[in-house]
Amino acid sequence: MTADIVNLRRFKKSKEREADAKTADANRLAFGRTKAERQKSEAVQTLESKRLDGHKLED
Repeated sequence: MTADIVNLRRFKKSKEREADAKTADANRLAFGRTKAERQKSEAVQTLESKRLDGHKLED
């Protein structure tokens, strides 16, 4: 019977990386939007705001 020699520091670091990757994946689902998506939604919002302001009646 032979046992595999394991470097505990390397094992601990790999477990930390796996946990960090899981957290990153969860954050990508919750907050992840590409720059193009953010710019598009901002452009649509400003267009709608201008359109709404164009329909206001002056005093």
